[in-house]
Amino acid sequence: MGWFLKFIDSSVGKKLVMALTGLFLYLFLIEHLIANLLLLNNDKGEAYTIYAEVLGSSYNIPLRIIEVGLFFCLIYHTINGTRLWLSNRRAKGIPYYENRASENSTFFSRFMIQSGTAIFIFLVIHLKSFFVYYRLGNPEDTMYQGVVKSFQNPLYSWFYIVAMIFLAFHLVHSFQSAFQTLGLRHNKYTPFIKSFGVVFSILICAGFALIPVYFLYINNTGGN
Repeated sequence: MGWFLKFIDSSVGKKLVMALTGLFLYLFLIEHLIANLLLLNNDKGEAYTIYAEVLGSSYNIPLRIIEVGLFFCLIYHTINGTRLWLSNRRAKGIPYYENRASENSTFFSRFMIQSGTAIFIFLVIHLKSFFVYYRLGNPEDTMYQGVVKSFQNPLYSWFYIVAMIFLAFHLVHSFQSAFQTLGLRHNKYTPFIKSFGVVFSILICAGFALIPVYFLYINNTGGN
């Protein structure tokens, strides 16, 4: 067990953990987007309400296990990413402008800590508004109604949209980096992986951003 802890605490180990936890979070993003698109059904939230009830059922043990695993995966990904960023800064040992970072790395890779921080702040607010309130509180309305009310608030909607832009920046680099860390990024596949990563990031984040745009500008009749 000691060798395993030493390994994941090494530079290579941290990168491997970032890749694996990142891929797991990608799967969650895909599932979460598919579920959120139920909000756009013209059924007054019936499909989404059923989904929310199934997801929130205390008897759904497998989902509770996945939920706990997802939470720890997210926390570990955040902590590990911060530690990796700090260790990289210490390893360089010279100021940013002297290291000529713009010549040695992409904009997306240099922007990872900023985009990651913005995403973390967004998640704290987002989880407090929905997960904590509707799963642990005593709400008077359904989650669908709460979502509609939140997204009809321009401040929250634009906060959400800007957060999705930060998420897209984060995904562009992390997608490529994950494949490189896992040894699956060979020269002949590099252009495809880069292009696929950009398209994937844009589609995922545009899909999420579509929801506040829909309720703010297209369907602003309310959730009742």
